[in-house]
Amino acid sequence: MIYFVAEADQAFATIGLRGQRMGYFASRSAAMGAVPAEVVVATFFNFCPSLVHAVIPSAWELARPGTVLAARVDAVDSSLRRTLGDEALRSPELAEAAQLARRSAEAACEHPEGRPLFAGHAALDWPDEPHLVLWHAQTLLREFRGDGHVAALLLEGLSGIEALVVHGATGEVPPAVLQASRAWPDDQWEAAVEGLRGRGLIARGEPLSLTEAGRQHRQWVEDRTDQRAVVAYQALGEDGCHRLRSLGRVFSRAVVDSGALAVDRMARDA
Repeated sequence: MIYFVAEADQAFATIGLRGQRMGYFASRSAAMGAVPAEVVVATFFNFCPSLVHAVIPSAWELARPGTVLAARVDAVDSSLRRTLGDEALRSPELAEAAQLARRSAEAACEHPEGRPLFAGHAALDWPDEPHLVLWHAQTLLREFRGDGHVAALLLEGLSGIEALVVHGATGEVPPAVLQASRAWPDDQWEAAVEGLRGRGLIARGEPLSLTEAGRQHRQWVEDRTDQRAVVAYQALGEDGCHRLRSLGRVFSRAVVDSGALAVDRMARDA
């Protein structure tokens, strides 16, 4: 949510960051400190390196990581208050969802090894208000799975751009959106497509589609990623997971229905 709401742009502009790209890369990586661009390229995995170098480390000259993190939380607070409303924020359902999500996230925090981006966020202090607890817990769980996903992709010999091509070939997200939002040049994108065709993972012709081997390959990556993330949810059990899902769906749907998410901004800004 925080990467797509107007409040984020406003908060980051107030502290001196320039543009949505700088706000995104700085706010997501700030938990690791004032890291160089190479660390962001490595941990974010699938963005064109030149895109990262254009804003990192210059972002740290404009605002220190702690300032960026504080602005990010302020943006989350104001955007959730706008999209959910005071009644929802005071509801017992939101408090219960926050409690469940925090239990799961704290279980994940017991296993930071091999997950650098997650570990940075895990070292941050927990907020106090339930809606911010829920958001922070979701952020931790997202980065926990994300780091595991990168590890699985690397084990399967996929680079960041190749992972995007495979994702686009599933039909879940238009390939052009993935290419534009990560700012990959056409020649590098086409080279990645041809390389995956040579490996038998992408079918010949257009539109992009996976071969049977490609589908099996992607499913292995997704299954292994899920397996490595299960430890975060075992603390809740099946009933707790079902309850968190049913509670969280109401709030996530409210955010989506509010129209607050400008999900095409990254592609437009590429």
